[in-house]
Amino acid sequence: MISGKKNALGIALLMLLMAVTGVIVLRGQPLSLLGAALKQLQPQYILLALGFMFAYVSCEALCTKQILGRLGHAAPFGRCLGYSFVGFYVSSITPSATGGQPAQIYYMSRDQIPAAHGALNMMLIAACYQIATLLWGGAVWFFVPGLSGQMRGGLAVLLLYGGSIMIALTAGMAMVMFLPHAARKICGGVLRLLAKLRIIKNPQKAWEKLELQLAEYAKGAQCIKKNPGLTLRVLALCLVQLGMLFSVPWAVYLAFGQSGYTWAQVAGTQALVTLAVCNLPLPGAVGPAEGSFVSAFQFIFGAALVTPAMLVSRGISFYTFLLLSAGVAVAVHLRTSREIRERTLREMTANSEKRRVKAVKRYLNTRSGPEGMVL
Repeated sequence: MISGKKNALGIALLMLLMAVTGVIVLRGQPLSLLGAALKQLQPQYILLALGFMFAYVSCEALCTKQILGRLGHAAPFGRCLGYSFVGFYVSSITPSATGGQPAQIYYMSRDQIPAAHGALNMMLIAACYQIATLLWGGAVWFFVPGLSGQMRGGLAVLLLYGGSIMIALTAGMAMVMFLPHAARKICGGVLRLLAKLRIIKNPQKAWEKLELQLAEYAKGAQCIKKNPGLTLRVLALCLVQLGMLFSVPWAVYLAFGQSGYTWAQVAGTQALVTLAVCNLPLPGAVGPAEGSFVSAFQFIFGAALVTPAMLVSRGISFYTFLLLSAGVAVAVHLRTSREIRERTLREMTANSEKRRVKAVKRYLNTRSGPEGMVL
């Protein structure tokens, strides 16, 4: 099972944020009225929302399967789905939207997929996901009537922050991949400044890590240049993936028997909320995500239903799949551990002493995961 100090702290922080958010959101909300609102739910639309979320995770698995296939690894869809659930779980309990990527790379390596190929896979998916998020946000802002005017006050500030960070991250990633010399100079200057300010204690070690990252991004650029069709397919899948996520509130809207607003208006509102909160350094953006939902969706659900709608929507899109992904992460860990033991035993009984030594070394390497994942 995945454990460790960082993950334990992440879970503790997540639980604290959930408790504080629950107190704030439910304050002044009579439980009798909340219960009466939830009784209106039509179960077929709740199943539809769950289906949207399963499709959301499956889209990333399809991306992984296609990329790994191009790199020469015939990874079954079921295994790729397991990697995606692991990523969802670890990202949800760490203060970073990309916190699950090292965990996915780790479990790919346990399935004998080189870490370099796993890192390239996650890098390409991350780049396409960021671009898809910006495309969704831009399309909604400019082409869905009436939504931009609803983004006021604190929500407007969050949206400006989220959009600016996403643009900066995407531009930075593009520079590192396609303008490596300029990126190296800029990164080196930032590193020297941090060293002078004594924020970085070991600049030499930091520079070595940076060089490794730059080399990985260079490989990513080569992969994109050689496989433009693959990149476009992954981008298309990321657009569909986000469409599935943004459709969850639409299914909840139908579950409450509401009508009057279109799918584009409901899903578009969720797209802007996601863009606003996705880069906040909080596990699962818990707190701001709920508050932003209530603020943004009040004109759609109305004051009486917006809090119950938020509870159902976030309950499906985050909390239910957090529990499900935790169970899948445990199953993936147990499966890979069993297969590693079996593989090691087969190789240790081989006639070649060199193969036996390699098998033991490989087994010992798989016992230590990425930082924060002590097994």
